[in-house]
Amino acid sequence: MSPYHPLTEAEAIEYARGLDGVFPREARLVCREIGDGNLNLVFHIVDESSGRSLIMKQALPYAKIVGESWPLSLDRARIESEVLQIEGSLCPDLVPHVYRFDKDLYLTVMEDLSDHIIMRKGLMECRRYPLFAGHIGRFLARTLFFTSDLGMDQKEKKRQAGRFINPDQCKITEDLIFDEPYTDAPNNSFDPNIRGEVEAIWADRELHLQVAMLRQKFLTEGQALLHGDLHTGSIFVREDSTKVIDPEFAYYGPMGFDIGAVMANLLLNFAGQEHWSADAKARTDYRNYLLETVRGVWTEFEANFRTLWNEQGTDRMFATPGFQDAFLRRLFRDAAGFAGCKMVRRIIGLAHVADIDAIPDPETKAQAERLALAIGTALIRSHSSLTSVDEVLETARKAVQ
Repeated sequence: MSPYHPLTEAEAIEYARGLDGVFPREARLVCREIGDGNLNLVFHIVDESSGRSLIMKQALPYAKIVGESWPLSLDRARIESEVLQIEGSLCPDLVPHVYRFDKDLYLTVMEDLSDHIIMRKGLMECRRYPLFAGHIGRFLARTLFFTSDLGMDQKEKKRQAGRFINPDQCKITEDLIFDEPYTDAPNNSFDPNIRGEVEAIWADRELHLQVAMLRQKFLTEGQALLHGDLHTGSIFVREDSTKVIDPEFAYYGPMGFDIGAVMANLLLNFAGQEHWSADAKARTDYRNYLLETVRGVWTEFEANFRTLWNEQGTDRMFATPGFQDAFLRRLFRDAAGFAGCKMVRRIIGLAHVADIDAIPDPETKAQAERLALAIGTALIRSHSSLTSVDEVLETARKAVQ
């Protein structure tokens, strides 16, 4: 096959036939391009004879949401493949298995997760995932701890950080999350019904100061290897299983960013329940479930992280009494602040979430958007003084009163 070019469905089938030991010679392969993201082609290939299947994901050299005027480095595909393999070594049950990475086509061949559902879709259908908080808490604890100075050789950590600089993807985050929503930027996209709230955010210099502090952390604190885009559209779930996908935004950054991203997307769905719940009682009940899941994400992460630190910490000075508590206190505050930024971005910025954008009634949608902005801005304002996850939950509850 020729050097890099975006594959067609026919070429994807041809490529799949050449994979050793995956499909039998007599396989009747069919292919669909199923990518609904902004940056990649995703092919689902199935053998109609045996039912065996796989996913092939190919990076595009530009952002699909904008077009070829927004070029992107193809190296993000290499980063994604390597990070999936690192995460797989730490949490093999929580990520898809990678079969191959083709460095010429920037193509990753991986396990098919069609027996799972994208978590965002599940939450919009008001489904419940009783094991999710435990799963994602363990994923966050292990991937962040064992790629940080706390849990790996510190010279090797520096070498590894150099492999995951990822400037193009980081620039997207820096602009779309920590800059453009707070000014009248051309990339912004928001509901005209909430223009008043948006313009108030553009004018709020005290809020901008807090965002600037969080932006500085994102730019400068290389604590651990982050997933970098850990929203509910990057998580496949069943009631008994959780699989994290799409770490193409991975880089060495502040640990709280990944934790905050999970919290933010649960809270965005909390706001979207203005529509998705059948009635007021169901809305209250499901919102309580979402808030308890937010609590569980943090408490499961913290418990796992402390255990790893106590049993497998690599730095003698980091065992100094009081340091672990101070570190986790700051980490929690970072997570809450980043969660707020992620929420504001999804209402004002370029890329939204279906939890809110798919609400058909304009007035209900606007109410959900206002609720998301209220929670997000409150978390940004207060993040540096928060002391417990209960305060995050109370912030959400106050917003709906």
